[in-house]
Amino acid sequence: MIEVVAELSRGPVFLAGEALECVVTVTNPLPPTATSASSEALAWASAQIHCQFHASESRVALPPPDSSQPDVQPDSQTVFLPHRGERGQCILSTPPKILFCDLRLDPGESKSYSYSEVLPIEGPPSFRGQSVKYVYKLTIGCQRVNSPITLLRVPLRVLVLTGLQDVRFPQDEAVAPSSPFLEEDEGGKKDSWLAELAGERLMAATSCRSLHLYNISDGRGKVGTFGIFKSVYRLGEDVVGTLNLGEGTVACLQFSVSLQTEERVQPEYQRRRGAGGVPSVSHVTHARHQESCLHTTRTSFSLPIPLSSTPGFCTAIVSLKWRLHFEFVTSREPGLLLLPPVEQPEPATWTGPEQVPVDTFSWDLPIKVLPTSPTLASYAAPGPSTSTITI
Repeated sequence: MIEVVAELSRGPVFLAGEALECVVTVTNPLPPTATSASSEALAWASAQIHCQFHASESRVALPPPDSSQPDVQPDSQTVFLPHRGERGQCILSTPPKILFCDLRLDPGESKSYSYSEVLPIEGPPSFRGQSVKYVYKLTIGCQRVNSPITLLRVPLRVLVLTGLQDVRFPQDEAVAPSSPFLEEDEGGKKDSWLAELAGERLMAATSCRSLHLYNISDGRGKVGTFGIFKSVYRLGEDVVGTLNLGEGTVACLQFSVSLQTEERVQPEYQRRRGAGGVPSVSHVTHARHQESCLHTTRTSFSLPIPLSSTPGFCTAIVSLKWRLHFEFVTSREPGLLLLPPVEQPEPATWTGPEQVPVDTFSWDLPIKVLPTSPTLASYAAPGPSTSTITI
């Protein structure tokens, strides 16, 4: 029996283009007092990162698979296929890397191996929607002699920041001083430089503030004015808005605002409704604020963007956008009729009307949500960083 443990050194959340580092430890769990005949051996172990894509058949109409390029020995248990047994299709993978060959461990002995790979920058982000799913995993395959391959899968979460695909790592070796006695880690330099660049771009995009005002009206007049200080946010930030109802000519009895994502299947992949398909657009509410606001002059709300949610993105099959969805309930009667009389000749008891004729309408305001620091996402929404399998 051999125990294999894979541990991600920095947590399970990464930015596309960063280097993933994983330590794979192989242990013979038998006590050291066992005989030498109890030593265990593995023929080889290899690791690979892949992205698995799965689409809902009732929502997405995918073209038939290309049968001219079949998988190599898909049913063989001795070929390393990281996506074996997974739902959907593998749309992205890194080259496999061999960790070791012909490993023999005595009782109680343990050996560790380091795996490092750059996450493809051209891939989609991790996403589990109602129409499609993009799932990243690090798969480690191990095999004994004359035995089938055993797979150990480590789930990953990948965030994608649009625009980093066109950025090139600066080549400043001729200017920067260097020492021939120091070993330079080029991969580590590029990884830290990319993370710093992503942080600067996120800060520049989300730190700009300017008041945006929107007049809200229905068919009978102005309801109020909505104000928001920015339209670009990062995961983990709060969407703060104000609503001024004192300037309206139509009385607002109640309003609600929801922070939603809109998942839309691209037109060429939409399944027709007549063919048993469901709507190609789905909405998910992440936060909601509701308030009764009769005779309220000014109010505000704050909606947190969950760190576990997916920033907006667009692929050839699906797009994800963020929005604020407002719903208003207004009175058909003038607001003054819903107030008690200002002057009364003698003390009297006033009760509000039992029934008020109302109208309802909705309004959507698009916003943009970008990724955040992978380290912050790992701490705030921790996931499994260690996976174990026994062979």
